[in-house]
Amino acid sequence: MTIKDIVVHVDDSRNFEARIGVAVELAQRFDAHLTGVYVKSPAYLPAYVAAQVGPDVIEMQAKAASEAAASASAGFDETTKKAGVSAEMRVGEGPLDEVLSLHARYGDLCIVGQTDPDGDAPADDVDVPGHVVLYSGRPVFIVPYAGHFNDVGKRVLVAWNGSREAARAVNDAMPFLENAAQVTVLAVNPSETRDPLGDLPGADISLHFARHGVKVEAAQIIADDIQVGDMLLSRISDGGYDMVIMGAYGRSRIRELVMGGASRHILHHMTVPIFMAH
Repeated sequence: MTIKDIVVHVDDSRNFEARIGVAVELAQRFDAHLTGVYVKSPAYLPAYVAAQVGPDVIEMQAKAASEAAASASAGFDETTKKAGVSAEMRVGEGPLDEVLSLHARYGDLCIVGQTDPDGDAPADDVDVPGHVVLYSGRPVFIVPYAGHFNDVGKRVLVAWNGSREAARAVNDAMPFLENAAQVTVLAVNPSETRDPLGDLPGADISLHFARHGVKVEAAQIIADDIQVGDMLLSRISDGGYDMVIMGAYGRSRIRELVMGGASRHILHHMTVPIFMAH
């Protein structure tokens, strides 16, 4: 697999500068086309409120949304032209998570921002990264809302538990793995998996990576479900990793719906970009 089509969510949030910086750098690295997607989410007004404010107020809101989209599009065009990458801008309208998931299906990778707890996103948009991971059918690269991330993917941590989701994630992330200076496969609770993963947990998938020319080492952690997320975050910090690859929602459908376990914890507390697939 190669990455030739990248979709990035364009907005006016405080982490967009970091997000577009990552998107442009990856487009340059993989010689990929970059598609920016700005979503005009329709303002929800209860019928009784709409009747009171009248059409003029609704028209002003629509005009403001169109002006914001035009401003964001102009900034995207300027940034990508300066960087010399092939790019285009699209403006959609509707629920943010659904529109992004739709556009993501026409790319190899979708880049979104981590939900900012101090941002001004509508309540319905608080789980956009999780929704896009779950429903787009494409790998999703999630950029933290705080910090700047240059040249990501040099030191990569793979959270490996032998699941279908983890296998999907590492396969989709192979272009990153092959370009990394160092990859660590971290087997999570290997004794709980159906597949014993060989005599050394993580050895089989590490051998698969090595056959692709990946510089890889294997390690493992044992933790209960509540602690897995914290232990992963600790390993990220201690090991100086700049990117994490992991499968999402490895539990039951009920757990997926509430986005529980390590996936939820990592998305809430991530400090480096996360590459996720389902």
